[in-house]
Amino acid sequence: MRQHDLVVVGAGSGNAVIGDAFAGLDVAIVEEKWFGGTCLNAGCIPSKMFAYAAHVARTVGEADTYDVGAELLGVRWRAMRDRVFRRLDAEREEGRRGRRADASVTVYEGTARFTGPRELRIERADGSGSVDVGARQIVIAAGGRPLVPPPVLRSSLPYETSDTVMRIEAPPRRLAVLGGGYIAAELAEVFAAAGSSVVIVEKEERLLGPQDETVAERFTELARSRYDLRLGREVTAVGGRPGALRLTLDDDTTVEADLLLVAAGRVPNSDRLNLDAAGVATHDDGRIVVDAYQRTTAEGVFALGDICTPVPLKHVANREAQVVAHNLRHPDDLIAADHELVPAAVFTSPQIASIGATEQDCRDRGIDPLVGEARYADIAYGWAMEDTTGFCKVFAERGTGRLLGAHLMGPQAATLIQPLVLAMTLGIDAPTLAGSAYWIHPALTELVEKALLDLDLDLDHD
Repeated sequence: MRQHDLVVVGAGSGNAVIGDAFAGLDVAIVEEKWFGGTCLNAGCIPSKMFAYAAHVARTVGEADTYDVGAELLGVRWRAMRDRVFRRLDAEREEGRRGRRADASVTVYEGTARFTGPRELRIERADGSGSVDVGARQIVIAAGGRPLVPPPVLRSSLPYETSDTVMRIEAPPRRLAVLGGGYIAAELAEVFAAAGSSVVIVEKEERLLGPQDETVAERFTELARSRYDLRLGREVTAVGGRPGALRLTLDDDTTVEADLLLVAAGRVPNSDRLNLDAAGVATHDDGRIVVDAYQRTTAEGVFALGDICTPVPLKHVANREAQVVAHNLRHPDDLIAADHELVPAAVFTSPQIASIGATEQDCRDRGIDPLVGEARYADIAYGWAMEDTTGFCKVFAERGTGRLLGAHLMGPQAATLIQPLVLAMTLGIDAPTLAGSAYWIHPALTELVEKALLDLDLDLDHD
């Protein structure tokens, strides 16, 4: 059995663990499918490249709002797809070649399963057999995969997921999207811009349910004007034939579609690793159990990213990779991964961004916060954009002005939230943030300033 000092299973964020600090050690990395992971190959990056093109198409289509004469001739799907993946596939291959050229790193391309404590069997991807390896330390960064509900699995009919749908040859005339989260929302917009008629089937009564309730309600109303929404409904059967699908819902209605996109969430790949043999415990939802330092229940085994994190976002996985890289080399000086204040964004039109508590969180915790809200329509640059739906909503603790949460929906929300992210992370309270720094006029950032001033903090100090 080949012995290594360190084996990393997964070449997404796991690849970032292996830096200069490991020079001189015998290091190996195992990758089953994609160097660069889901983010580079089928997730964050390609979806945002497609989403930006959809945003451009929408802007052209709405140009008359600004007294600009323009005509949208259409989205050239195949050219757009090839532009996106020509670049990303090249990045993936460069990453693979770079690791293979590194004399200090052994690359195993294949599928790994534990055979014992800190021991793995790797089935080679080229079909040439397997190799058994052991290591003093192991990092599990094997990610996750799309969740496919039983009615879809029971059918023999084809379907797409976020892993595959962006590489199809042409957009369908009729697209059915199963799911109402951020992946469903972003890809629905991409295909609508490409000319597809979109139906969204979601078991909850609103889209983007985990978002602040005001955001979810207002986004759902916008989506209702763009798509056929079947909310509070579940698919019970998939019938028809390829290219002419028929989805039966739990109210006995049907949805006809040329293509089904399953975007009902993701599950960790922990069930594919034979973790019991390694002594690695999992939560009921399949996530690997880790402590604050990303250590699993097995000695010498760490985990990071979607396979274990409670916040499955790429920027979280990257931070966890930094934590793991440090802790592997400094066992007497461990650092922790902090998931308390993680910002997130949805790259739809309008964009959505959030950090901290939602209104429903405050209610569930018995907190009565101060609430400040400002609309894009309240600021000068919002007038320039003719925005009538966007807003910023902030929560602060009574008596102290400590920021508890922030939620934006509108143009550049993912960028505009960053001052609030920094303030909450660094402990800057709302009055200090609003009153100490200059806010450029007439920039979009005035939206944040106006929401902070709307908290009416002076009234709370009597």
